[in-house]
Amino acid sequence: MTHIPSETSVDTTPVEPPSRRDMLYLVTGSVAAVGAAATIWPLIDQMNPDAATIAAAGPVDIDVSQIQEGQRLVTLWAARPVFVVRRPKAALDTLRDPKLISQLRDPNSDNWQQPEYARNWSRSIKPEFLVLVGICTHLGCVPLFDPQPDPSNPAPDWLGGFFCPCHGSKYDLAGRVFQGVPAPYNLPVPPYHFADDKTLRVGENPPGQTYDFNSILQV
Repeated sequence: MTHIPSETSVDTTPVEPPSRRDMLYLVTGSVAAVGAAATIWPLIDQMNPDAATIAAAGPVDIDVSQIQEGQRLVTLWAARPVFVVRRPKAALDTLRDPKLISQLRDPNSDNWQQPEYARNWSRSIKPEFLVLVGICTHLGCVPLFDPQPDPSNPAPDWLGGFFCPCHGSKYDLAGRVFQGVPAPYNLPVPPYHFADDKTLRVGENPPGQTYDFNSILQV
């Protein structure tokens, strides 16, 4: 099991409101932090993880107490980027906004892109913490973290979330895909649970739950 110790260099500066900075931390084992999200995809693509690799991947522990509201941490699990976002209450309220829901392709997570224990309005175990595999379901780019509405964003009527610069696919802050974009499915949710109040364990289901990541429709 890979453990992310509390002394890992993670920017915990509070963001009020959430910053538009795209923070990236690759913190599995000895992998160092790198720059913008899109730059890591060639490395992940070369790994070309197959079903056996994913099945054999050990769980990764993350100390979520390091993550401030509005911030995102990125780690690797099964050679794939995993986004962990701590969502403020305002962002959670937006997820239930009829204006947003009317723009989504699969607002109720009917397509099998998540475990049953994350098939809810927040697509998470604890609404505050979002956990996603950060790979666009169109052609496999890594979406940018763009949490706030911004008139300068190239996506019209943007309500905040994840934006794929490759072909314009966009997702909300639950990883739900918008209508009218190339991506066909919501961003997938990996198996995970909270080992204790501050430890998020990616790659392991909650006790008594079963979920095979290979069963999702597309990643």
